[in-house]
Amino acid sequence: MAMSEGRMILCGANAYEKKYYYNEAFRQIPQSVQDELHIICVLFTEEVGGIFTIIFEPDGSVSLETDAEENDMYYDEIGSGLLVKEIWRKRQELLASLSLYYRVLILREELPEWEEA
Repeated sequence: MAMSEGRMILCGANAYEKKYYYNEAFRQIPQSVQDELHIICVLFTEEVGGIFTIIFEPDGSVSLETDAEENDMYYDEIGSGLLVKEIWRKRQELLASLSLYYRVLILREELPEWEEA
């Protein structure tokens, strides 16, 4: 599923519909990583509500976005911001690896020398 301006959704969860979405364009990502992303997304929406998505930006970076319906009195906006920061802190290596994956395999960028193994 593509978004505007070259952004692409990797996965997300929706507390209103009680659904999880994973973009099958990225099915070659290892199942263990897919499972971890599933857990992150679902736990996020269970804790604060709303809609949570993990998105690849046009430059290959990863964004974590959260949104809520306008009339949702139960959505915890402060909690969502804190939880996004916690995910960035605790899952930094995973998110960096996803960005590298996208840049190399999807955008076909060359690895800079300092990133080569």
